Amino acid sequence: VDLGFLLITFFILTTSIIKPQTMEISMPSKDKVTDPPALKQSLAITILLGKNNVAYYYFGTQENGKDPEVIKSDFSSNGIRKMLLERNKSVVARIHELSLQKEAKQLTDSLYKKEVSKIKGDVNAPMVIIKGTDGSNYNNLVDALDEMQICNIGRYAVVDISDYDWELLKKAGEPVDPVVK
Repeated sequence: VDLGFLLITFFILTTSIIKPQTMEISMPSKDKVTDPPALKQSLAITILLGKNNVAYYYFGTQENGKDPEVIKSDFSSNGIRKMLLERNKSVVARIHELSLQKEAKQLTDSLYKKEVSKIKGDVNAPMVIIKGTDGSNYNNLVDALDEMQICNIGRYAVVDISDYDWELLKKAGEPVDPVVK
């Protein structure tokens, strides 16, 4: 009987200690259909997930008939992360200041989270659009979403790849399956 109670106690304690790690993703409501907010093209970053763990990115959109430069990258700390931190440095600096205030006990946890959310959602913060190709894998999408959290990107969306993006990938040298596109 004692051994039984010890085992039950052990299993109860270990199952309550182990918690699954999840990432919060805000999904839009299916009830309300709203137009997307206006976006400054200078703040738009498009990440295209390619084959063999390769990512491509470009800034803005086509201007005056000139396509944006598509840059080949990867998911290392010197790849996508470096670019995102560079483009988001003002937000990262403001969140760092808040974390220092929190450590100095000048802010409560709830106020800190509220302010971080407000900073990440600022209209002058970059907006990242993630588009996966048929050659990309699920791990690439998870890596891209992880980079959004690491780099304090609060405004991002996962959308379908367009024909225009396929053309940009072809110009950048991404092997595109002719059956697919």
